[in-house]
Amino acid sequence: MNLSAAWIVAQKDLKSIRRKKSILYSLIFFPLLLSLLFPGVIVFASRPGTGGIPVDYFPSLLNAFSFFFVIAAAVLPTAIASYSIVGEKVEKSLEPLLATPTTDGEILLGKSIAAFLPPLIAIFACSILYMILIDYVTYPTLGYIIFPNVSLAIILFIAIPLAEVLSIELSVIASSRATDVRAANQIGGLMFIPFMIIYIGSEIGLIVLNDTNLLIISAVIFVVDIALFYLGKATFQREEILTKWK
Repeated sequence: MNLSAAWIVAQKDLKSIRRKKSILYSLIFFPLLLSLLFPGVIVFASRPGTGGIPVDYFPSLLNAFSFFFVIAAAVLPTAIASYSIVGEKVEKSLEPLLATPTTDGEILLGKSIAAFLPPLIAIFACSILYMILIDYVTYPTLGYIIFPNVSLAIILFIAIPLAEVLSIELSVIASSRATDVRAANQIGGLMFIPFMIIYIGSEIGLIVLNDTNLLIISAVIFVVDIALFYLGKATFQREEILTKWK
């Protein structure tokens, strides 16, 4: 596999992303909203007369809040990855790419890179703001700075990248078979559901998002990533796309 060819495909897609205002706005505002919302929730819950948040509840609560960045990682790449194939087909820009000597693996890798990097950068940038604000609003109660910690490191450097890969692979599979951008985007958006179930389970006490469980969740995502990788390679058939798509 020629990595330089894959990077050329990625650069082309990244230029297209910059022209899609709706995608850019979602990349910026969704993680930014999370970084502001959860510190605001803590401030609101700690108002005089509300009883505040018990100190021993903070670690599990903040891990649940932080897990929402994993949900963002599963959602944000969807629009980019879904558009990357079926969107180009609609705009008549995919066939020239498929007619080049670039291999299927190089095309898929390039499009995956383009869908992976912008959300990752946005999430990491907003997570820094999130950590600063959480430390600021919790320090008076806890008496120490809670972030960064091991749990957040697992979320940022293991769970989030794996969730992005999962979202991208599913979206690429969907967009390889669909002939409508909206349909491909909706199928890719199903990735929101399992991660949201985990978050809700943590909030109602069915699961504790401690270091061990975060690693288990990441391991499960990794296994699914591997399975979808091979499924994606089998699904992406350039000859069928060139001859049968209408």
